Amino acid sequence: MTFPVTTADLGPGVRAGFTTRAGGMSVAPWDTANLGAHVGDDLVAVGANRAAAEAWVGAPVAYASQVHGVQVLHVTEPVPPGTWTVGEGDALVTTRDDVALGVLVADCAPVLLADPGARVVAVAHAGRAGLVAGVVQAVVGAMADLGARTDQVVAVVGPCIAGCSYEVPGSLRDEVAATVPGAATSTRWGTPGVDLVAGVRQVLADLGVTRVEAVGTDTYDALSLFSYRRDGPVTGRFGGLVRLVPPEAV
Repeated sequence: MTFPVTTADLGPGVRAGFTTRAGGMSVAPWDTANLGAHVGDDLVAVGANRAAAEAWVGAPVAYASQVHGVQVLHVTEPVPPGTWTVGEGDALVTTRDDVALGVLVADCAPVLLADPGARVVAVAHAGRAGLVAGVVQAVVGAMADLGARTDQVVAVVGPCIAGCSYEVPGSLRDEVAATVPGAATSTRWGTPGVDLVAGVRQVLADLGVTRVEAVGTDTYDALSLFSYRRDGPVTGRFGGLVRLVPPEAV
């Protein structure tokens, strides 16, 4: 089984991309390429979907149990078969080329990062709570600890809910703006909103990461992607994937 993946350019020697909800084995309401093992879907179907993701990226994929926090998990060995999660956290980092990293979302921003020269890759799950708590700062710091240079880091922010669709109470927007001013916005209806992409861009720029691209797709509007806000609490998760390609395969 294969399914479509939107590729992301993180530089030479890095394979990266974002899945959609199409082409998998899951049935409604998780149809069809759900990668989330924590949302009530049949785990046999989830396992088949994850196997297809691994086939695309070319290595076993490490996923974390995401909790909207700032914990960064350093993946130091391949993922044993049948491993659903490598631990609780909202970011992963590795220097290995025999394991890929995955981040699961359904409106939160999936952030893929790499320093191709230092051969360090990472992912982060940047929802509103994680953005405010500092998950982006934490993952860039973890990359630096492994030899990455912030001025050489490349980042791609994947599909997520757009600021024009992400309505929040005014008090919550003010809370976000107190930490990440660039994330404060208004929705298309003129109500208070949060712009996750703008917030991630601001934090990365403040850290010295200037090469940042965004896919720009709004999960709330795109029926090809899972959206917690649009679909309700029972829905699937699509993924962002990144892997270092072995030097001999570059």
